[in-house]
Amino acid sequence: MNIMMNKLARFLPKGRAWVTAVPYTWMLLFFLIPFFFVLKISFAEVDISQPPYTDLVTRTEDLLQIHLNLGKYIAIFSDGWMGQYIVAYGTSLKMAFYTTVFTLLIGYPMAYHIARAKEATRNTLLMLVMLPFWTSFLLRVYAWIGILKDNGVLNNLLMSLHIINEPIEMLYTPFSIMVGMVYSYLPFMILPLYSHLVKLDGRLLEAAGDLGAKPWRTFLSITLPLSKGGIIAGSMMVFIPAVGEYVIPELLGGGDALMIGKKLMDDFGPNLDWPMASAVAVVMIMLLIIPIIWFHRFETREMKGNE
Repeated sequence: MNIMMNKLARFLPKGRAWVTAVPYTWMLLFFLIPFFFVLKISFAEVDISQPPYTDLVTRTEDLLQIHLNLGKYIAIFSDGWMGQYIVAYGTSLKMAFYTTVFTLLIGYPMAYHIARAKEATRNTLLMLVMLPFWTSFLLRVYAWIGILKDNGVLNNLLMSLHIINEPIEMLYTPFSIMVGMVYSYLPFMILPLYSHLVKLDGRLLEAAGDLGAKPWRTFLSITLPLSKGGIIAGSMMVFIPAVGEYVIPELLGGGDALMIGKKLMDDFGPNLDWPMASAVAVVMIMLLIIPIIWFHRFETREMKGNE
């Protein structure tokens, strides 16, 4: 028994290798293996069976056959720039981009204020940022329906203040989707920004002030460049999940918003076209890999620069 254990121990990671093995194991279990299955299904064909797609590899007598169907990928791009999938990709990327920009514009001053606050106040403010996570995501999205509908809180408030004479149509529009997405993803922008801004050396700001730099110049020359890593990390954390968002466009967009998350859900659910849905997901991942690789290279350069 001891001999077997000793032989097994020779193949197991030791010391720091255990620590570094954790993220790679995580990536293997929760990204690479599921992605392999999605990729495999994307090359299959629709079939009336359980599961609803054909096998890629079939064996007839002594002959092994591999069937790779590229039809779903061709179908995505066959309708040109006005095809429903291309439009859905474009709409999703556009909404994710605007969500990232608005969360950055709102989240940066909030993160800066939290980082510069006294320690006791800072903890309270951080807790307020995290507070929405203590309630259900669906409840928070449904709450916006009550706020934005024609006879909702916001329209009633504006009419009571005599700013408008009749309700403004806000719900089930791109505006309501954007409000819901910015609200939901704002903490994902604030927290990475805060982690960089709180480490900012205050002596640099004092030195800039002593040398006569105005606050705005100090911000542009010192604070903003040193928080670049937080801006990029926060932008990635908002942009990547926002591209595939399904719940918010479905509830606040009224089901008419043509976004890629809805197309995926339609193909997996009512249409039972799993190969098409898998092909759409693979193309979406390929689109998102580009900013991920760029972010990884930026982080590598930053780490080398700090050594």
